[in-house]
Amino acid sequence: MTTPERSMAARVLVCDDEASLREMLGVLLRRAGYNVELVGAVETAKEKIASSLPFDAVLTDLSLPDGSGMDVLAFARTNDDTTQVIVITAYGTTEHAVQAMRLGAYDYIQKPFRNHEILALLEKALEKRDIVGENRILRAKVEDKVRETKLLGRSVAMQRVLDLVRRVASSPTSVLITGESGTGKEMVARALHEESQRSKKPFVVVNCAAIPETLMESELFGHEKGAFTGALVRKDGLFKAADGGTLFLDEIGELPLALQVKLLRVLQERVVRPVGASRDFEVDVRVVAATNRLLEEEVAAGRFRQDLFYRLNVIRVHLPPLRERTDDIPALAEHFLRKHGTLQSKKLGFQPDALRWIERQPYPGNVRELENVVERAVAFASGPLVTLDDLPQSASSPAHQASPSAELPSLGDDGFDIDAWLAELERAMVLKALDATGGRQKAAARLLRTTFHSFRYRLRKFGLASEEPDA
Repeated sequence: MTTPERSMAARVLVCDDEASLREMLGVLLRRAGYNVELVGAVETAKEKIASSLPFDAVLTDLSLPDGSGMDVLAFARTNDDTTQVIVITAYGTTEHAVQAMRLGAYDYIQKPFRNHEILALLEKALEKRDIVGENRILRAKVEDKVRETKLLGRSVAMQRVLDLVRRVASSPTSVLITGESGTGKEMVARALHEESQRSKKPFVVVNCAAIPETLMESELFGHEKGAFTGALVRKDGLFKAADGGTLFLDEIGELPLALQVKLLRVLQERVVRPVGASRDFEVDVRVVAATNRLLEEEVAAGRFRQDLFYRLNVIRVHLPPLRERTDDIPALAEHFLRKHGTLQSKKLGFQPDALRWIERQPYPGNVRELENVVERAVAFASGPLVTLDDLPQSASSPAHQASPSAELPSLGDDGFDIDAWLAELERAMVLKALDATGGRQKAAARLLRTTFHSFRYRLRKFGLASEEPDA
């Protein structure tokens, strides 16, 4: 029987010069819920196909008064190659039906046929159409994702990154991607995967700061049933999920020391042992890690294992902040304009003044902040162009266009210690967030739009950590 959800929407064209059979099929298919059109000749069928939305399926007799059902088949498939054509044949014309299938027909059925036979065949034809359509959507999504992984940049700094990515993509060696938050480290990881021989295998992303420490081992390596309270079923870990492909460990600096030891063993021996298991399982995974911390400092402070650092740091790709590659801003802005314009069903361009404003901003949040600015502008744009009025914080006002250096301290005759100044500014913001939240660390971390692990790291860095974090 037909699927109700599909049959209500499915459009079927019946082409047969035998009026009684044509009318019988019309009644049968309409009762089954299909939207049916009936014609008795090739030219009428072509007119129907050309003048309306594509038909999901066509049932056509081979022998028609003004031509052949082959003509209907060819025209329908040319109009929309997802349309499934079923050929109705008389006894003794099987060879023509086989020829029709070579030309793209889904199947054929011989007269006389029973009602349930034609309904079952039509249902299978529509299932194939659904699968073809779904596969096209999936392919389009994959192609979009691949396009998203193409790193944009004409600056010298980004050209170096692109060249390095191309050179090391095919290597199985671990890669460490460094750079400030928002510079696009995941995009580099995806590009490494897509350019490698592993591109048809999974690309699995793990944010080491987002998974609770108590669950991290199980998430990475899996667990056996009953391994701990709540382990009701056996579960494969993310290493297993990425087998044959790439595992991207973002914010690797947040990984607890106890798990760093186990990750080192996986990298050295290419095996994982799920929690509660008594034996190891081989895995074939390329590990790409990323951090916005200086891992050398973390190693010196005893927060990151030196041997794991060396294992991850075989190849290092450093992503420069956006302020060091301002030549890339126009191309990135245009890319995000197309991306979010498509998502919001808008076709937009930039007003020259608006694009100049976008190019002049400092972007402490790097590429991520630039994308947010453009996404917001797309949402606010009411005409064909993004204008200054569509940009954040009244970009058109003189106050907002003031030089960003207006609030900076003087350089002085002996220069200026920017690292000390930034550290003091960071410490002041941490204290301000704690004061605003009554000392609640997790709330302060949310206020500063950072992870709790990163916030705790800053507390330790500035000697502000309490014995126990708040719940």
